[in-house]
Amino acid sequence: TRFMGIMERAFAIIANMTTLTTVPALQVYGIANCSTVKKARQWLTDQGQDYQFHDFKKAAPQAADITRWQQAVGWEKLLNRQGQTWRKLDAATQASITDAASAAAFLQQQPSAIKRPVVQWPSGTITIGFNAEDWQHLLTHAG
Repeated sequence: TRFMGIMERAFAIIANMTTLTTVPALQVYGIANCSTVKKARQWLTDQGQDYQFHDFKKAAPQAADITRWQQAVGWEKLLNRQGQTWRKLDAATQASITDAASAAAFLQQQPSAIKRPVVQWPSGTITIGFNAEDWQHLLTHAG
């Protein structure tokens, strides 16, 4: 009947929309040309792991992301004090970052100062940096 034909088309459209909006459960955040991010992404590819990459240079993370990452790992760990972005800052600016709120405001403006990569695993766990052994454990126990 005509109604059934319409319903079949509607279900096909919905199914297609679902397919198009499916996002990998593994989210990787960083800068594409960062050597650690490159190693991490290559490792994931070598494991056959699907992931979505978010490049800080193309779109800065949202304030809510930074807050969630700080809650998971601490603002001190999220702030990359070894990197070039931090080292180029004047001493007064560095000294003004003293807590989660000041770090979050700074990282929102300067995402290059976020330690990379930031990874949100399917389990909800958030990690900073790349360690193949730790990542293997997280993939193995991702159920």
